[in-house]
Amino acid sequence: MVQADSPAAAAGSGPPESEPGGRLRALRRRLDPWLEPRRGWIVATLAVLLALVLGFHAEIPNTVGNLGSLLETFLPWLGLALPVLLALALWRRSAVALAAVLLPAVVWVNLFGGLLTDKSTGKGDFTVLTHNVAAANSDPAGTLRLLNDSGAQIVALEELASGAAQTYGKGLAAKYPFHVVEGTVGLWSSYPIQGVSVVDIKIGWTRAFRAEVTTPKGPLAVYVAHLPSVRVNFDGGFTAGQRDVSAQALGDAIEAEPIKKVLLMGDLNGTMNDRSLAPISAQMRSAHGAAGDGFGFSWPAAFPMARIDQILSKGGLKPTDSRVLAADGSDHRAVAADYRY
Repeated sequence: MVQADSPAAAAGSGPPESEPGGRLRALRRRLDPWLEPRRGWIVATLAVLLALVLGFHAEIPNTVGNLGSLLETFLPWLGLALPVLLALALWRRSAVALAAVLLPAVVWVNLFGGLLTDKSTGKGDFTVLTHNVAAANSDPAGTLRLLNDSGAQIVALEELASGAAQTYGKGLAAKYPFHVVEGTVGLWSSYPIQGVSVVDIKIGWTRAFRAEVTTPKGPLAVYVAHLPSVRVNFDGGFTAGQRDVSAQALGDAIEAEPIKKVLLMGDLNGTMNDRSLAPISAQMRSAHGAAGDGFGFSWPAAFPMARIDQILSKGGLKPTDSRVLAADGSDHRAVAADYRY
């Protein structure tokens, strides 16, 4: 009697999948879509473009609507594209796309990965704080409580509206017996203040000054500044020309400062990634970059998306901690830092 061959044998399909050769064939069938070079090329292209934007953001010109500075203000948020690209690469089952997504991921981590770790080394010799209290502050009493409870010895305030200087002067007098106000910016201190001089930032009125603060460890040159605002306009794009001129003027003043240890506090209307702040950032160290935890976004207060309120130093001042305070009646959040002299 002639026996019929099994279906598998009749088809000449080789060993079943339970045997080593069959398992290898099954694995190849599963991998074939992933290794198809034409799959996922759109996702791969988008990933490479994202890597180029992240890696070469400084090369994006400001000639049209200050696009480069606008991008640099919100640069960390480009990282949100990474999980989207990863999901698309998995959906397309493309090894090429997956490999391409690694490029922007590596660049993003190189740029911002250091911000994700806590770099605080503890309490310093003194604490400083800067806050744009907002001309339209909805709760000045709450802001005064926040400032008085902050533990800071040196406090810089910006956007002091008409009459606000008197309100804050009275509310902070018990804890900060020394203070100076120039235009719409002011400085309150537990330590004596002298040598006050206005810094001309080329806007026609006073929004920056320099003072010498005598700390128990020695003299400290303190600059308080509120650089001009930037705007995103339908016709003009991201307008920051006046801010850029002011940044250069402020950077020149700080570079010429005779006291070695220098502190700059204020609303600079720009992030440390913004090339337009290079006259300042190239010579000074960000407290948050050196001793903070996370991105330290300070504006807008309800849902912070950028750190435009800065505490910077040079001359050997060592930041040991940096933090963002809780929201109050301002549209900015106060930022504070500890320093070792």
